[in-house]
Amino acid sequence: MTAITTLFLDIGGVLLTNGWDRKARRSAAQKFVLDYEEMNERHHLTFDTYEAGKLSLEEYLDRVVFYEERSFSREQFRQFMFAQSQPIPEMIDLVVGLKPRYGLKVAAVHNEGRELNSHRIQSFNLGSFIDFFISSCFVHFRKPDADIFRVALDVAQVAPEQVMYIEDRPMFVDIARGLGINAILHLGVETTRRELEEFGLVLTPSSPPPSS
Repeated sequence: MTAITTLFLDIGGVLLTNGWDRKARRSAAQKFVLDYEEMNERHHLTFDTYEAGKLSLEEYLDRVVFYEERSFSREQFRQFMFAQSQPIPEMIDLVVGLKPRYGLKVAAVHNEGRELNSHRIQSFNLGSFIDFFISSCFVHFRKPDADIFRVALDVAQVAPEQVMYIEDRPMFVDIARGLGINAILHLGVETTRRELEEFGLVLTPSSPPPSS
């Protein structure tokens, strides 16, 4: 079995909660007294373009929320969006522990709009343990486009079999595996920890350091 040298990680649902998912949009509709169905329809018509880096957050909000006069400000709505993000500490601790132990490269390979992406990277100090961000807003490809994984492989300069990808969406796991990348469907920290151990990435207090 080829040794794993690199982790590719999704962010939403793996390291952090999802940034702007259906639950968050429904909460926003309730808080700001918006028609959820209309907002959600507008969201689906335009969010892919925002995540691909072809719209700013302001342009997204123009289309989805502020296409008519509102009783609240853009800044209030933006702050609500940003506040939906929360860390998943156990997964962050797992990656932070594995990285130096095995000398791993770590890359985020994920779909996210630029402003949400920047907020989440900075607020949760993701750059302290993620070496590079293959974010859809930067590379203008978004999953399920397989090219986002090809870009990640090129930037990391690794072969697919040297990579372990952790992702919570089955379709994206299948796409990565189709490119020869090892992939874990993330259901929770303990199941992911066990699957990593099967590939030799072990993090327990009693485990000896890997031989050089």
